[in-house]
Amino acid sequence: MLRKGYWIGLSAILIVGLLLTACAPKTVTVTVEVPVERTVEVPVERTVEVTVPAPKGAITVLGVWGGDERVAFQDAVAPFSEQTGIGVAFEGTRDLAAVLTTRVEAGNPPDIAILPNPGQLYELAEAGHLVPLDSFLDVNQIAADYGQSWVDLASYDGHLYGIFYKVAIKSLVWYNPKAFEAAGYEVPTTWDELIALSDQIVADGGTPWCIGLESGPASGWPGTDWIEDIMLRTAGPEVYDQWVRHEIPWTDPAVKTAWETFGQIVRNDDYVWGGTTGALSTNFGDSPAPMFDDPPGCYMHRQASFITGFFPEGLVAGEDYDFFPLPPIDPQWGTPALIAGDVVVMLNDTPEVRQFVEYLAGPEPQEIWAGLGGFISANKNVSLDAYPDDLTRKMAQAITTAEVARFDGSDLMPAAVGAGSFWSGVLDYVGGTDLDTVLEEIEATAVDAYGQ
Repeated sequence: MLRKGYWIGLSAILIVGLLLTACAPKTVTVTVEVPVERTVEVPVERTVEVTVPAPKGAITVLGVWGGDERVAFQDAVAPFSEQTGIGVAFEGTRDLAAVLTTRVEAGNPPDIAILPNPGQLYELAEAGHLVPLDSFLDVNQIAADYGQSWVDLASYDGHLYGIFYKVAIKSLVWYNPKAFEAAGYEVPTTWDELIALSDQIVADGGTPWCIGLESGPASGWPGTDWIEDIMLRTAGPEVYDQWVRHEIPWTDPAVKTAWETFGQIVRNDDYVWGGTTGALSTNFGDSPAPMFDDPPGCYMHRQASFITGFFPEGLVAGEDYDFFPLPPIDPQWGTPALIAGDVVVMLNDTPEVRQFVEYLAGPEPQEIWAGLGGFISANKNVSLDAYPDDLTRKMAQAITTAEVARFDGSDLMPAAVGAGSFWSGVLDYVGGTDLDTVLEEIEATAVDAYGQ
């Protein structure tokens, strides 16, 4: 609920102060929430146009960031505006795909869009709406700075169209170091060691894993991350890519192996806190809490870097919780990184926009945001000293040293599969449905969704 007494002028000043960094002599439209009158509690949205000058024009940026993220981005690009005189106008929206599509179709695209995954990058590149970054950037240098996997992820039809700017790693197993030390457990470095540790915990009367698959309408998604991580470790990146593009069916032996490997853990009632019923009914954000009970309700929890925001208050990173990478399964594939991230794409080709993309691709703005917290870069030139704590440094190092990185597969699949039958299939499988039946049902959905 907003405070009473917001005036249009005051709201505009406050929001523009957050969104704009020395913007150009042009009209920037922002949406502000203004009560109908001072005594009304429920605000309505009104559009207010504000003109803010900058000496050398402005670059428009469309993205999903809001709140602290938006402010951090403003801080990160402030040196660019100070050095060049070029303003940066950031427009935030929760429905980026729809807004960007409308803007492109209307012939009024932003100069830059920051996409939450590369799926729309491929669509926009295929339709000819994006500027190939290899027309002015040295792709070999980008590959050296970020790694070839990141270049591949942001490329389409042989051209580089994006730069991954803010990334997250999902291939993490969280644990309580104090509980491990008290029990005499060591961090596993291979899958066999991970299973042996799980068996030892059970033999000692404990429960190895906390898993929560409940997430309202999105229930099941945590299980898709498990399967994707395992698929990279058992089948390798090329087969993983074929699976994501539906070049192999869901009934393929490689896909089935990944599900069965997941099932060895999640369908084992001795392994999971609360058993399969607990996994199905526990919210993903609540699920790691038993790790911190005394005695521990569980000892390990596989989840992305964001999960620390759901840990009980008062815990100290590195003392009360830590992580290790999900171990390799087939040694030939090493320890891949399943990642998520925001990718910068370019829709208008001007010297100013090129200069801005070059700035974003370099370490300076990324180190600024890294120092503010809540940010990890895939750029190997970003100093680990820029990060505010050892745990974030370790996550950044895991990303920059991974030989193979792949984006969350379900995010790249058609929604009917990635956010539909894949999610529900996980729930069915954990609930006891025969795996062949589950995979056949997802395959039927995929054939339709991919237009095959």
